[in-house]
Amino acid sequence: MRSGLLTVGLLALGTVSGCSSMGVEPWERDVLAKDEMQLTSDPVEAALDDHIYFSKEASSGGRGFGGGGCGCN
Repeated sequence: MRSGLLTVGLLALGTVSGCSSMGVEPWERDVLAKDEMQLTSDPVEAALDDHIYFSKEASSGGRGFGGGGCGCN
């Protein structure tokens, strides 16, 4: 009984300590700021995607939601 409780306690401690280093550290931000790390590193591709989205949705900006342009979001 006691060894089972100790095992569960150690597993819980390992799980909690595993999440302690989540996030971006200040010294890692220079790597993430590079052009090749951006979601859309090509400005022409981003402009083309914006044009296609504008043509389909009859709106501009705010590409973070779903919908098909019929108004039935």
